[in-house]
Amino acid sequence: MRTRATLLAVLMLAILATILAAGCQRGGGGGEGGEPRVGLSISTLNNPFFVSMRSGAQQAAKDEGVKLLIADAQNDSATQQDDVQNFVTQQVDAILVNPVDSEAIVPSIQAANQANIPVIALDRGASGGEIATLIASNNVEGGRMAGEELIRLVGSGPVAQLEGIPGASPTRDRGQGFEEAIDGQSAVELVASQTANFDRAEGLDVTENILQSNPEIKGIFAQNDEMALGAVRALGGRAGTDVKIVGFDGVEDALKAVQDGKMNATVAQQPDKIGSLGVENAMKVIDGESVPKNIPVEVKLVTKENVSQFLQ
Repeated sequence: MRTRATLLAVLMLAILATILAAGCQRGGGGGEGGEPRVGLSISTLNNPFFVSMRSGAQQAAKDEGVKLLIADAQNDSATQQDDVQNFVTQQVDAILVNPVDSEAIVPSIQAANQANIPVIALDRGASGGEIATLIASNNVEGGRMAGEELIRLVGSGPVAQLEGIPGASPTRDRGQGFEEAIDGQSAVELVASQTANFDRAEGLDVTENILQSNPEIKGIFAQNDEMALGAVRALGGRAGTDVKIVGFDGVEDALKAVQDGKMNATVAQQPDKIGSLGVENAMKVIDGESVPKNIPVEVKLVTKENVSQFLQ
């Protein structure tokens, strides 16, 4: 009898261990109800583009049964470092990071690497550390697309560029593509290129400064729509007519400006898709699946002729 009781006890312990192991295969961090926990560090939520990215991630998290923890770095690298370190301390199952600065984020990614927490970069890459994948628009191609459109619109003459946050990979990549387009011809000349930090108010101020030094400007490429909308305000009635404006992102305010003729074009991204793909691929990594090192998300040129499709 004693032997039989001992065997039953051993069997029950084995069954319990199997159940616990199965429950831990996905979501070792253990959120409420045992669901996986994923941290999302966003550069700033004071920008419609990143609000859309968050929405896409939230919807995917709901669909996947994931507890999504969100932190807004408010465009401050030090704040983002603290946010990511908090995710590491909480032992989340994976971290999604949209870096404020591609260099400054490296120590935070390395801390997650040391804790064996997989990291996925969204929209902006990192200059170091190990990331499972980068999910981003093809920013070089988008910048080239914007440059070619601005050349077509202007025909000939001087143009300017409003740059994003120094050190951010989209700033570098969009600028590279745009300048490749400009360098490939001689009719249109880039005479001014200044940072406005992806910010609408700064876009207004920097455009005003550029116009004072270069009143003959015929076109402006802004590396995001927020800066482009700042340029629209600075130019007033000249926006979209005397001075052609091409933006980048495809946010709703910019699409309406294209429809109204105040902007001439924008390169549309799919920020909600970047966010949802982030969560979906985080789940794959958590489950031990391999994912591509780069997952490109298509960009499209939006003009007055096709803007209605994007507004729908």
